[in-house]
Amino acid sequence: MPSLKEIKGRIGSVQGTLKITSAMKLVASAKLRKAQTAIEGALPYQHLLEDIMKMAVSGVSEHPLCVERDMRKAVALVCIASNSSLCGGYNAGMVRNVTAALEQYHRDGLNVQVYVMGRKLDQALVKWARPHGEWLTLVRDYTEKGDKPQYGDAAALSQTLCRDFLDGVLDGVELMYMHFRNTASQVLTHDTFLPLKLSQDAEGIEPPHIVEPTREELLQQIVPDALATKMYAVMLDAQAAEHAARTVAMQAATDNGNELLEELQVQFNKSRQAAITNELLDIAGASAE
Repeated sequence: MPSLKEIKGRIGSVQGTLKITSAMKLVASAKLRKAQTAIEGALPYQHLLEDIMKMAVSGVSEHPLCVERDMRKAVALVCIASNSSLCGGYNAGMVRNVTAALEQYHRDGLNVQVYVMGRKLDQALVKWARPHGEWLTLVRDYTEKGDKPQYGDAAALSQTLCRDFLDGVLDGVELMYMHFRNTASQVLTHDTFLPLKLSQDAEGIEPPHIVEPTREELLQQIVPDALATKMYAVMLDAQAAEHAARTVAMQAATDNGNELLEELQVQFNKSRQAAITNELLDIAGASAE
């Protein structure tokens, strides 16, 4: 049985850890509220702009960004994770799902460009990619961009992907990230970014408004803006999911620490009572002699 000094030392260590986890939970909760405010402000604009874009595209015979390639040879995967740890299984889950998707791409015979956001995912993919030859390329220009999403970074990435798609370098672009549903639930999302997919309701329907000077000229401006806004909204969504996962992880760590502290306190009290009883028995024995 550990001595009273050892148990007291463990109690002090657990109390110190609880201070850290409680503080990290408060910080993560504050960041989550801020991220929620940002995504709630961006989503209505993004959805409306996307609807306008789809209605405008549906009136054009064939927009270059809507073309489905018969033979896909190269795709880009934009995946978003965290720059830091202590967020439960958030990063591990992303690494597992991204590598599974990459293995499927390889079985389909595709060349893949991976645009990585998040140092933890980047570190894991660098190790994973070493033995996989020329079919896999890691683009690490945006590794640090997911921590504090900026519209300019999202627009630059969207522009690069659109240019490569139009030039035939890429036959498709897909997104993989954790979608923030609520604080306790983050859902893996694997979505298509390019080619643009029109909803069934929008196909073949003429927009109920007059477009001046022409619909084609409107699309030259609205399509890049809509795609950049979508990329920005995805980055904000992933950031909210990260902070939610960290909040839950720190709450679980705090709860576990409190349970351990209670067990140690009971063990300390029992050991102290046993020590007092032994001392009393020694005194009683000495007096009897």
